[in-house]
Amino acid sequence: MIRTVRHVGIVVKKIDDVLPFYRDLLGLKLVKKAHEPEEFASRLLGLSHCKLITVKLVVGEGETLIELLEFVSHPGDQTALPELTRPGITHIAFTVRNLDELYQKLTLAGIAFISPPSKSPDGFAKVAFCRDPAGNYLELVEALS
Repeated sequence: MIRTVRHVGIVVKKIDDVLPFYRDLLGLKLVKKAHEPEEFASRLLGLSHCKLITVKLVVGEGETLIELLEFVSHPGDQTALPELTRPGITHIAFTVRNLDELYQKLTLAGIAFISPPSKSPDGFAKVAFCRDPAGNYLELVEALS
């Protein structure tokens, strides 16, 4: 039986380009950075000669991790950005403490937002969408009640 969500994996072109966003700007804590053993990664993922770098970051005080994956040997299509309207997983939502403050901090750091923070129609949350440096969508949510 499922106990909890362990992690969300995000494939990026270069971990070193994205790590400062998640660690320094969002405040996630670095747990582990590893060059995964080629034989294990290849067997597990069904890829031949898979060279993979991973970084695991913990979210808050919980058990949920964000895992950044850099496929050194299989870079994939680096030009296609994820779209919110395509089928499948499109974004990650983070609960935040002060969305207006975080919005200012991220905007000053050059992070692009779709729109500024907005109160939900029911008044229970303030919400904003942005993209991380790799182009992945993040939803930032501040509970108001």
